[in-house]
Amino acid sequence: MRDTESPRTGLRGARACLAGCALLVAALGAGVTGCSSDSSPLSAEPYDAADQISFSGSLDEGGPVDPDQPLEITAEDSDGRITDVVAVDAAGRHLAGELAADGSRWHSTSPLAEDAQYTVRVSTEDEDGRPGREVVAFTTGGPGTAKRLGVTFGPGAGTYGVGQPLVAELSEPVRDRAQRAVVERGLQVDSTPAVTGAWYWVDDKKLHFRPEEYWPAHATVRVRSNLEGVWIGDRLRGGRAEPLTLRTGDRVTALTDAAAHRLTVYKNGEEIKQIPVTTGKPGFETRNGVKVVLAKERFVRMRSTTVGIAEGSAESYDLDVHFATRVTWSGEYVHAAPWSVGSQGYANVSHGCVGMSTADAEWFFDTVRQGDLVEVVNSDGDTMEPFGNGFGDWNLDWDRWREGSALTGGGKTPGTAREAARLRPAAV
Repeated sequence: MRDTESPRTGLRGARACLAGCALLVAALGAGVTGCSSDSSPLSAEPYDAADQISFSGSLDEGGPVDPDQPLEITAEDSDGRITDVVAVDAAGRHLAGELAADGSRWHSTSPLAEDAQYTVRVSTEDEDGRPGREVVAFTTGGPGTAKRLGVTFGPGAGTYGVGQPLVAELSEPVRDRAQRAVVERGLQVDSTPAVTGAWYWVDDKKLHFRPEEYWPAHATVRVRSNLEGVWIGDRLRGGRAEPLTLRTGDRVTALTDAAAHRLTVYKNGEEIKQIPVTTGKPGFETRNGVKVVLAKERFVRMRSTTVGIAEGSAESYDLDVHFATRVTWSGEYVHAAPWSVGSQGYANVSHGCVGMSTADAEWFFDTVRQGDLVEVVNSDGDTMEPFGNGFGDWNLDWDRWREGSALTGGGKTPGTAREAARLRPAAV
C-alpha cells in the first residue's frame, strides 16, 4: 500500500511495488540517505511519487515477481531524482542495490528471495526540493529460471568411528571463491558434544568436513543445508537437501609400527591388544600416515595384475583373502595372511598390506568399524594422500586444512584431489 494508506491494485500497484523495491536496494547498496521533510521545508507532507518513477522487469507484468529477474527503477521526471529506497521482506531481510549518483536510476545488485513478501519505501525529490514518497508491497514467486544446487551428504546414517569425515556432494560445480563461501555458510554441522571443525573443497563438486581433532566418542553429528532458495551466483540457487544424522562409537585406533612389525589397538585411550604383523617389503612399502577404515570384506580375491604386477612374474599372486579391512581404494588392507605367519613380528614381506594371522585378523575385523583409524609409522613408503585414495584427511594439519575452506583460507581445489572411479582388489 502507499504512504497515504490507500492500497494499490492491478498493474499500477505491481509496478509501484517494483519501483519501490528497486529504490530501496539502491539506497542500501550505495549508502544513500533519504531526504525527509526536515531537509525540504517547502513541504511538511511528502507527495505521492508514483508518477515520478517507472520500472522494468517481471513486476511490470503483474502477479508474482520472478526472483531471478533484475529489478530497475528510473526517475521519469528529468528534474526529479530518487533519494532513498528501503525494501525489507517479511523475514526482515534487506535487499541490496545500486543508485546512480544523480538519482536517475536504481538497479538491483542481488536477486530477490523466493516466495517472499516485500514492503518497499521509496523517497524522491522534485526540482523544487519537495520530498515525495511511495510505499508498496509485492510478492515474489517460487523457483525462477536459475539452476538448483543439490547437496547430498555422506556417508549415510549410522554409527561410525571417530575419524569419519563428512562429505557433501554438489550437483553443480562451484569454482568462484565468493560463491564457495556462500555454499559453506549454508552447510551447517552440529555436534554433541560440540567441536571446532571446517569444510575443505576437495574439488569443484565435493567438500569434506572434519573437526580440528577427531570426533568425540559417542557423539551425535547432524549436518544440513540451509541453501534452499539462496542465490549463489551464475544463475545458481540452492536446492533442497536431505539432512543427515550419524553417531560415533568408541574411539578405536590402530597404530602399526612397520619397523617393529607390530600393530597396537587402543580403545578410548587404553591399549587392548598387540598383534605381530608384516607390512610392505622394499619396492612395495606400506604408506605412512593416518587412514580411515573404508569397508570390511570377509572375503576378497587379490590378484597381482590389479596393482600392476604382471602375471607370471616373480611377484605375481592370486589369493583368496579373509577378514579384509580396507583402508585405501587402491587396495591396501589389514587382513589375514596365513602364508606369512613365520615373518609376522619379524620381517616385512607383503606387497603393501598389513598381514597377520587368521585369528588376529578375525579379531581385528570384529573390533573395528567404518570410520575407525589405522595409522602406519616408520615405513619407508610415501605418506597417505589426503584425497583421492580414501580418507587421508587427517594427514593435513589444522592450519593446512583451514586453507581449503573458502571462509578461513583460499578455498582452492588441490590439483591432485580425485576420487578413484571404482573399488579395486588389493596387493597382499
